[in-house]
Amino acid sequence: MAECECDQPHVPRRVVLTGGPGAGKTAVLELVRRSLCRHVKILPESAGIVFGGGFPRDDDAECRRAAQRAIFHVQKELEATGDAHNPAIVLCDRGTLDGIAYWPGPPDDFWTSTATTMDTELRRYDAVLHLRTPTADHGYNHQNPLRTETALRAADVDARILEAWQRHPHRHVIESTGDFLEKATRTLDLLREELPDCCASHLDLNEPTLPPT
Repeated sequence: MAECECDQPHVPRRVVLTGGPGAGKTAVLELVRRSLCRHVKILPESAGIVFGGGFPRDDDAECRRAAQRAIFHVQKELEATGDAHNPAIVLCDRGTLDGIAYWPGPPDDFWTSTATTMDTELRRYDAVLHLRTPTADHGYNHQNPLRTETALRAADVDARILEAWQRHPHRHVIESTGDFLEKATRTLDLLREELPDCCASHLDLNEPTLPPT
């Protein structure tokens, strides 16, 4: 993250970066780390923490519900750490509503199981940036070892996430194109709009470059 001369207190804005499997979140987050200042706090993906830590990943409905409850609560505790150290933006790799897309049952059951409501969770976030999942012909891949979905399943999950966040008043949908840098630049542009003036100058949108593979 870039240094920043600003030492004024910020009012943190919580922003969700979401989208279906293979949408490009990892690459975009790396560009954010290279481009934005230290007042942008990037939180890790809670599902990666849960499954990467050995939580069972089973197709049984009860196991899937248990996993989504675990992810939900890890997400909320991660966000509780986000406001520390005077951030301007707390950038969440997914948010609490993403669990609806993976829940084996109606959304109302998800809210009952997590003891909250959709309206309550929507109010947690100031903006939502949704990266659409590309088709198999336009770049979908399985490079992430935790990604198990086929292109067809990934598109279905992406559609479910899109529906889950549709009521958020500040949701931005970034469509996939043949040029991923175009998608990434659009996302970074939207993030810049969320930054205070004291931090926005650190984001150079002229020549974004992908991290080396």
